[in-house]
Amino acid sequence: MTAAADGFAELAGELSTAFGAGFGEPWAETRFDDWARRVFAFQFEANPVYQKFCLARGRRPATVSHWHEVPLVPTSAFKHLELATGPAEATFQTSGTTGGVGRRGRHGVRSLALYRSSALPALRAHLLPEGGRIQILSLVPSITDAPESSLAWMLHFAVDDFGAPDSDTFVSPKTGVDTAAFAAALDHAVSGQLPVWVAGTAFAFVHWMDAVRSGHVRAVRLPPGSRIMETGGFKGRSREVARDDLYRELGRVFDVPRAWIVNEYGMTELCSQFYDTVAGLDPERSLSARRHRPPPWMRTRVLHPETLDPLPPGERGVLAHYDLANLGSVSAVLTEDLGVADADGRFRLSGRSPGAEPRGCSLALEDLLRVHRGGDGT
Repeated sequence: MTAAADGFAELAGELSTAFGAGFGEPWAETRFDDWARRVFAFQFEANPVYQKFCLARGRRPATVSHWHEVPLVPTSAFKHLELATGPAEATFQTSGTTGGVGRRGRHGVRSLALYRSSALPALRAHLLPEGGRIQILSLVPSITDAPESSLAWMLHFAVDDFGAPDSDTFVSPKTGVDTAAFAAALDHAVSGQLPVWVAGTAFAFVHWMDAVRSGHVRAVRLPPGSRIMETGGFKGRSREVARDDLYRELGRVFDVPRAWIVNEYGMTELCSQFYDTVAGLDPERSLSARRHRPPPWMRTRVLHPETLDPLPPGERGVLAHYDLANLGSVSAVLTEDLGVADADGRFRLSGRSPGAEPRGCSLALEDLLRVHRGGDGT
């Protein structure tokens, strides 16, 4: 079945146009609901694995009257099943190695253009709100070295769309950070006194800070207006650093104020991302006061870890994200991340569920696998 035949191309084009309006005013609830149910109807027909799961739960487009009722698929399902509405243009994989390479989550993305149209407005709104172009120095592998990395593709889009000349990446999966080249790029930025955007995982930054501490490279004073995007990334690593300590050290080695350090929270299983502040916007805001903001085409709910019942604002539970940019797979994704939501839809991350996945997620996965192996679910 071609993209044109199953309606994917038309829906993707309409969504890209809607995403192109950027952040601006939040979408009205009715607008998001209309879109979410339209996307669900498409995925129900085009994704046979998901359709069986929905039928087993008594859900079909004709019976879903609100986006809250769209069946959620746990992120762990992406390790076991092909959850796609058609052939993928790219396949993103999680970085976790638990259970071996075969157990890495895999997300088939039907349209990199749709992924780009979702990623770029959020990046610009939070990292480059003043517009224009900026030199991007990346500690994320290139798409040549890591074509399965959703983060690598996101930074590739950013460099292409608003990266200034000499934007580059300084890390590869095989050799790690190119210390000499990255140090030279930082020195060039200092001598030219033009602000730069440094992007990387928390783990990559820790390695750089270790190199500074050991004397192999030196700390720099980046020009005013320079900013840092850190993307987390300690999961599955042997070493972890508290966020307060990480930001303190980033400020020390780059001389970038905390207000200019932005956290990006994303997932392989999602095509949209969240950011916890706008670069340079609020010098007085503490890290504990920051909240991650979804783009207008996403909604996030906090659910009870066992029952998956919705929790009121202020209570801690598992996060469920509804991402319209996930048109090519499933839009309703149940995570193992824990958080607390505000009444306005923003949320504060509070870690991952320790040990086994939350019972609600586990039961959802069991249901999905049972239906996939068994009958048609009706």
